[in-house]
Amino acid sequence: MPDNPVATPTTTGWGRPASDPDAGWAVIDVETSGFRPGSARVISLALLALDADGQVEQSAVSLLNPGVDPGPTHVHGLTTAMLEDQPQFADIVGDVVKLLRGRTLVAHNVAFDYSFLTAEAEMADVELPIDTVMCTVELARRLELGIDNLRLETLAAHWGVTRRRPHDAFDDAVVLTGVLAAALEHARERDVWLPVRPVTRRRWPSGRVTHEELRPLKMLASRMPCPYLNPGPYVRGRPLVQGMRVALAAEVERTHEELVERILHAGLAYADAVDRETSLVICNDSRPAHGKGYLARELGVPVVSDANFMDCVATVASGTGVAEFIDTAHAGEQCALF
Repeated sequence: MPDNPVATPTTTGWGRPASDPDAGWAVIDVETSGFRPGSARVISLALLALDADGQVEQSAVSLLNPGVDPGPTHVHGLTTAMLEDQPQFADIVGDVVKLLRGRTLVAHNVAFDYSFLTAEAEMADVELPIDTVMCTVELARRLELGIDNLRLETLAAHWGVTRRRPHDAFDDAVVLTGVLAAALEHARERDVWLPVRPVTRRRWPSGRVTHEELRPLKMLASRMPCPYLNPGPYVRGRPLVQGMRVALAAEVERTHEELVERILHAGLAYADAVDRETSLVICNDSRPAHGKGYLARELGVPVVSDANFMDCVATVASGTGVAEFIDTAHAGEQCALF
């Protein structure tokens, strides 16, 4: 393997160090009339705009008239009579847009709140300026807190954040703000990456913009083309090289999401399966009896622990870009390699 210079990490938007500066956060909680965005509606919304230090700068808090049955009143306590004189989402969306701009949207199980928020925006024919989101469930999972579960009430109790009115959007958003501040401090102390992820929007031929569903990171990563050629298997004691194909076994301590973020950020390729083209498999079991770690041993694919991988991924060597490999001798006859 040639001695390549250390590579500059690629910019993927997947994850970032907790010590990196940010433009602030937009903590959200919604209460809804059901569980399916588009058919069920948001009936209560609390959006708190925070600065980079987690201090509340502005807020948008409102009950909303959904125009449909409010659903499980025994859960959220909101009735048709309580909501009939409240504004609709379209009446407050201007404030929502203002608070979201330039901030990362944060929620506890962010896929739920994001899907309902964007569904409401699309019904109001408004494009929300959401570019990145972060889930505090995934962040807490990475922190290895040693608690029974990752529910909001459990995290609040762990960090001494008072919870007064469960299933009240404003109180839950305030509680989540306290949880977020404690989690960010803990992440900085332990040098844990934040699970910030990009979102995408689609503009249809009609000009209408819709927001893409938040899909599992591993599903997306397995379909993402790597801009570097595969340099072959990893050699222990030498640096990782951009373009190497990296697979994940189940036997690891860190979450798969965090490992995939580091793979993508470094210019490596995430491999959903193990074959002879795989450069290495991350597995903490020295003698796995099944799964990807076992298959790697059978195929002679190098295996490293997640701790070793995290040490190596900080200094990845430059790879050969796909564009550099194209034969320019017959430029008029070129076709895309991928």
